[in-house]
Amino acid sequence: MPALQRITARNARFQQWESLLSNRNKRTRAGEFLVQGVRPISLAVEYGWPIRVLIHDGKRKLSQWAEELLRTVDAERIAMAPDLLMDLGEKSGSAPEVVAVVEMPADDLGRIRADSAFLGVLFDRPTSPGNVGSVIRSADAFGAHGLIVSGHAADVYDPKSVRASTGSLFALPTVRVPSPDTVMTWVDAMRTEGQPVVLVGTDEKGDCDVFDFDFTQPVLLLIGNETSGLSNAWRNLCDHTVSIPMTGSASSLNAANAATAVLYEAHRQRITAARRPA
Repeated sequence: MPALQRITARNARFQQWESLLSNRNKRTRAGEFLVQGVRPISLAVEYGWPIRVLIHDGKRKLSQWAEELLRTVDAERIAMAPDLLMDLGEKSGSAPEVVAVVEMPADDLGRIRADSAFLGVLFDRPTSPGNVGSVIRSADAFGAHGLIVSGHAADVYDPKSVRASTGSLFALPTVRVPSPDTVMTWVDAMRTEGQPVVLVGTDEKGDCDVFDFDFTQPVLLLIGNETSGLSNAWRNLCDHTVSIPMTGSASSLNAANAATAVLYEAHRQRITAARRPA
């Protein structure tokens, strides 16, 4: 087990970790990001994400969970002054018990399992990291195999996204891609291997209502940007579009809410189909 170190001043290492909270370029160059909370850190460990550093409050008695984490996880251990740890945890009033420095995985579409029951989600150019995290959480809850974040977009590893995912980021493969070309090469390979993946976009003027579409087939669900919807490139690649019937004065839903509604319908259809007698 690595030896325990202490940090009580805003030294270079502290400043490097602090920069991970707000500077996407530094996160990318370092290949790491910060995580706090019992559930997110526990899931990161459970799903085998490399933990580089575990930083804990050097002034308080730790919980049984934190003691076991520090004892069993092969990571550098840092005891930090509470006021500094509070800054890393972005909390006012109290410092988090533990903050983990976690290694980012490669942005490789091969991380997403693609089989005959494939259900994937693509989020096109999202601007809100909170929405990214919320879509990760919903995709995980409703049986999707992975999320793809496409184009110039909010960062998957932004602290707001990590928090909004409530740990699902570590259970659901999430991959960033620069353009549709990368995704379509991957989709075409699946189709060549006999998996007839269909691309289904969400649109308020869809070809049909969401509950009239067959989501039991292999599907890549496309969710558009919060303001402008799907780009023309993705819209042109859609095999089908679906809409969510609504009443009241609202003309549309928040992107994360729309994704959740469609994912729920896909999950409902798949559960129903699995329960039918053979």
